[in-house]
Parts: sequence; structure tokens; C-alpha cells
Amino acid sequence: MTRNVLFLCTGNSARSILAEALLNKLGEGRFRAFSAGSHPRGVPNPLAMQLLEARGHDTSTLRSKSWTEFAAMDAPFLHCVLTVCDNAKGETCPIWPGHPVQTHWGIPDPAGEADDGRMEDFEIAYARLSRRIEAMLELDEDQLGPKQWRDALMQIGREMEGATDGTV
Repeated sequence: MTRNVLFLCTGNSARSILAEALLNKLGEGRFRAFSAGSHPRGVPNPLAMQLLEARGHDTSTLRSKSWTEFAAMDAPFLHCVLTVCDNAKGETCPIWPGHPVQTHWGIPDPAGEADDGRMEDFEIAYARLSRRIEAMLELDEDQLGPKQWRDALMQIGREMEGATDGTV
């Protein structure tokens, strides 16, 4: 069974876009990733797109979108909702149909306050998300109950380098 994972960030322009592309490439067939934001910027950050293209990711379907798309009745069924920024973690999320596993992997914003950033910061965010996703892929989610899977994902987010917030 393919599991659908939604990565959330406030602007849906950098971290969540990187995570969507990474999981779709690394977890192909096993996972299908999406991304969204509570206040989407409307376009992905150009440095995020440049980095993904340089690393061989298909960016043709990546876009900045609202999380309300995934709370609609015709949205894909979500197995997991993962926030990647501390602001989105603290916001009141929509009610997700099916009650997916929800957890947090805080990653510093590579775009910074002005939403421009430096390529080195995007590379760091990409590397940190890659390690978390690789750790996620080592789990056997089919053998874990929802609480066990959530706890394992929480541990990945809390214990790996660059975590911005140890609480969930």
C-alpha cells in the first residue's frame, strides 16, 4: 500500500517543497508526498527549485498551495501529516479526514526572514530532510500501529541534527 504524507510549513515555499520532492524520489512506490502551507507564498522559492533540479528531482508538479486543499472531501487520503517548521506546528490545523498520524520535524528556514536566503542554507535543509526521510524509510510502517509509527517519526524529528524544537 502506498502511504500519502503531507509536509506542512507556513509558506510552502522551501522546507515543505524540499521534503515533498525528497520523499517522492526516495520513497517512490512506497510513499506519495505532498506539501502545503497555512499561508502559502504562491510560488516555491527559486533557490529551493534550483537545488532540487541540480539534484535530479522532477520539479514540474511542485507548487505552493494552501493546506485547505488537503482538508477537502476530494483530497487524497492522508496517512501522515508532518510539520517541518515551528510556526506551522503551533497553528491550528484543519481537521484531516481519516485522522492521519501527525508529528513534527522542525528544520530552520533556509529562506530566512526576507524569503531569499543563501544556497548553503538550502543545502543544509536539504541534507537534514534527506537524513530524516532516509530514517523514515528504514521504519516498517506496516508492522507499526499508528501510535508506534507516530512515536518513531517524532523521535526522528527530535533527535536528528538541526532539530529546532524538541517538543511535539
